[in-house]
Amino acid sequence: MSTKNPSRFTPVIIAVSVVIGIIIGTFYARHFAGNRLGIVNGSSNKLNALLRIVDDQYVDTVNMGELVEKAMPEILSDLDPHSIYIPASDLQNVNAELEGSFSGIGVQFTIQNDTIHVNAVVQGGPSEKVGLMAGDRIITVDDSLFVGPRVTNESTMRKLKGPKGTDVKLGIRRVGEKELLHFTIVRGDIPQNTVDAAYMVNEDVGYIKVSKFGRTTHVELLRALAELNHKQCKGLIIDLRGNTGGYMEAAVRMVNEFLPKNRLIVYMQGRKYPRAEEFADGTGSSQTMPLVVLIDEGSASASEIFTGAIQDNDRGTVVGRRSFGKGLVQQPIDFSDGSAIRLTIARYYTPSGRCIQRPYRDGRDRDYEYDLYNRYEHGEFFSRDSIKQNEDEHYFTGLGRVVYGGGGIMPDVFVPQDTTGVTSYLSTVINRGLTIQFTFQYTDANRKTLAKYTDEDELLGELKRQNLVERFIRYADSKGVKRRNLLIQKSYKLLERNIYGNVIYNMLGLQEYLEYYNKTDETVLKGVEILDKGEAFPKAPEATASDAVAQAAPVKGEAPRWRMNEILMART
Repeated sequence: MSTKNPSRFTPVIIAVSVVIGIIIGTFYARHFAGNRLGIVNGSSNKLNALLRIVDDQYVDTVNMGELVEKAMPEILSDLDPHSIYIPASDLQNVNAELEGSFSGIGVQFTIQNDTIHVNAVVQGGPSEKVGLMAGDRIITVDDSLFVGPRVTNESTMRKLKGPKGTDVKLGIRRVGEKELLHFTIVRGDIPQNTVDAAYMVNEDVGYIKVSKFGRTTHVELLRALAELNHKQCKGLIIDLRGNTGGYMEAAVRMVNEFLPKNRLIVYMQGRKYPRAEEFADGTGSSQTMPLVVLIDEGSASASEIFTGAIQDNDRGTVVGRRSFGKGLVQQPIDFSDGSAIRLTIARYYTPSGRCIQRPYRDGRDRDYEYDLYNRYEHGEFFSRDSIKQNEDEHYFTGLGRVVYGGGGIMPDVFVPQDTTGVTSYLSTVINRGLTIQFTFQYTDANRKTLAKYTDEDELLGELKRQNLVERFIRYADSKGVKRRNLLIQKSYKLLERNIYGNVIYNMLGLQEYLEYYNKTDETVLKGVEILDKGEAFPKAPEATASDAVAQAAPVKGEAPRWRMNEILMART
């Protein structure tokens, strides 16, 4: 009787099991991973394989890190204009602009004649504590000479910024001192304000300038509102001109201060990003304050979220020129080497359902890149009739007012760019930076005298006695811009305004500079006029006034009443 040997069949059993496993695995991979995932995996493997082949077999030695750094922005630029790659060396500076502070020595500076000139010292900052003063020249940094052609804004920032608690040694040339003065400064947190100014334009109207939407913007706004309310503010101008955006959360919190409870502020939606909505929570401190919002072609992203929420909810009047038109949502994604990408994952929609993103083909779309220049050439900055809006993308505010999507927010009241007094002479001296150079040198030479004046009106009175325009004309002539009497006469008021404004900024700071400029700013004056006349709250169009009740703004828990279903079907 023979005995069976089970070990003879073991290899066959293992082989059959492996084959069955491969077949089952392939079946499930094909049916549950999806074709698209297969394409992505195949493409990513292809990219990795290419990098390995280049690294292993290319004829010359290749810095693979540099190759990847160059490839990242190229890949993202094929998507859209706002998906970007940020190298590790730049990420800290990019984030610092919105985070509310950065670490440094606390000075504002300009570079004149290859030398760093201290324009202003941040109050309470590290430099003020050791005795640095406006007008000082930085000659040495960490015992090394730092003057000459290599001194640029970028190189200076690299030298003066640094981790909190670290030291930097500066050699300072000061007027009246024969020898260099030496200071050791311990770097600290320097606040980055996003509210540039908050003051009363007249007895009833307050003005707040917001330069960007950062981490501290909401807190700064609350502080500004409290200050203006203490001065019996009865109407408010929020100036968002030139504000390129920032954090959406900051814009939502800010607009929440002005909207009643359950009013829709903004919603986001994308291919892989389900609709997410933001509503006012009813805790706002200024829900009934008459409001005017100022915008222009430089107002973008979070500025447009704020403006769109105010306009679509009929909460205030928007004044100025058509906004930039950025309605794409970027998700920050950080890499382990300190670099990051900002990837577009969704679009913003205002409460009426409009997307204010202007059209684009990809990240290299030259028409998109030159859109503002094209607007200028077509006369859009000077005439409302020159603005081409997409009539197919019309929506309605709560009161039934028509608004348009497809490229920025159109103001309720258009104010053209003022070109009165602009001449080739004025453009030349400003574009060459001559007015800035002249006013800095004048401020530097007369700092002790000018320091006697502590407010804008007093300082302005002193400047008007100095015949500064004529002195500037002689300075410009010495720099190669010949006197053109007829052109100078036409541009005289603008020259005077520019020169006085720069000196006021140098001596008193940004708020006083804005107070001076706003006195003759047509857009600000239009906002004041609207508030003084009690016309800040929009009214329903006469033709649809009877339907105003039915056109109530969307509230939490109910569908918006602006063809929202059709809009979403068309956009997804």
